[in-house]
Amino acid sequence: MDDMLFSGFQWDRGNRAKCQKHGVPISEIEYIFHNDPGIAPDIAHSQKESRFFAVGKTGEGRSVFVVFTIRGDAVRPISARYMHQKEVARYDKEAPNS
Repeated sequence: MDDMLFSGFQWDRGNRAKCQKHGVPISEIEYIFHNDPGIAPDIAHSQKESRFFAVGKTGEGRSVFVVFTIRGDAVRPISARYMHQKEVARYDKEAPNS
């Protein structure tokens, strides 16, 4: 993750259920963080703690959008979903090397 170093992931009942709500398995969420995701700050939702967006592809090539924060040295996913085709096209246009 570029200049972000992390030791692992922080999962509990709350964020696990919210991330899996849209059908994205935990293994795929963790996979994208180990495979050079695109990361940007989520300024609009960072009032209580810094939040970020991550965009990456699963091993099968599906594009995933994850909202997360860093707690200590762990990634805490907040929400995850598969990206819609229009979002994938826009992301691919803006970040052609991804």
